[in-house]
Amino acid sequence: MEYRRLGKTGLQLSVLSFGSWVTFHKQIDDQLVDQLMGIAYDHGINFFDNAEVYALGQSELMMGRILKKKNWDRTSYTVSSKAFFGSRGKENKPNQTGLSRKHLVEACHEALQRLQVDYLDLYYCHRPDKNTPIEEVVWTMNLLIQQGKILYWGTSEWSAQEIMEAHMVARELHLIGPAMEQPEYNMFNRTKVEKDYLQIYKTVGLGTTIWSPLASGLLTGKYNDGIPEGSRLGLEGFEWLKDSTYVEEKLQKVRNLKKVADQLGTSLATLSIAWCIQNPNVTTAILGATKPQQLEENLKAIEVVKQLTADLMAQIEGIIKTAPIQPLY
Repeated sequence: MEYRRLGKTGLQLSVLSFGSWVTFHKQIDDQLVDQLMGIAYDHGINFFDNAEVYALGQSELMMGRILKKKNWDRTSYTVSSKAFFGSRGKENKPNQTGLSRKHLVEACHEALQRLQVDYLDLYYCHRPDKNTPIEEVVWTMNLLIQQGKILYWGTSEWSAQEIMEAHMVARELHLIGPAMEQPEYNMFNRTKVEKDYLQIYKTVGLGTTIWSPLASGLLTGKYNDGIPEGSRLGLEGFEWLKDSTYVEEKLQKVRNLKKVADQLGTSLATLSIAWCIQNPNVTTAILGATKPQQLEENLKAIEVVKQLTADLMAQIEGIIKTAPIQPLY
């Protein structure tokens, strides 16, 4: 396993990590989660990602049960949570969502209880909140750091401007700014990671714990001939994901990418993950597997990335044609 520093912090994360969005509780049970987390840990993965909204808290409860059962040395792994959407779904009341000090603190306490840990290594603002002053957010995250309840704080799906505003406030108040961002990043979604955040990497520093490296399974090729029963795009409540993902133009590109994977003697999924982590500004790519063989295949990306020559990257770009246009200055 390769390990990369989280932005300009001293924290090292495995370049591949394991997450629970969609899969935990909705698709897999405790027994399978136990097996998958064990495989991940045994292969050197040291970051396990979660959030209050995933399965409305059930995902964190499930991960907490497994962490307690595994009884791994707490210093050997990192675990995260994210706050914004709340964990009560349609039952959310005022102050049970957003980034107010009340919700951030209470969501942190709830995540600690569900995950059965004493502190969160990483704690994210899951979306920007237009209704809460950024000063309140920065102060609250620093309060939680001072209390030892979180070690690093970050953002998820924030714009570059919003991230820099948080850093400006932190600098003005002599506080700690966000250390990481969790954006979507894959062959079909590249603008934030490859364009918007470029200056932030160079200036204040920014780690990225990217999600959906396989574009919700599209880059595995399993949707090339339709939507398999039980797959993510077929789940009730994820119609929004299907509408943005299951597009014929994308499917044709995936079919063409399969030929590149065949050249390398690897799977399309492994190639797609390797493509993500060849970007040095990606700290870690979060994997979301439902089967042991699927996870073990994805972990081969560590070796495949070494085969991604400049010529091969150009060949891939010629197929996907999704590189963002960079500014002239």
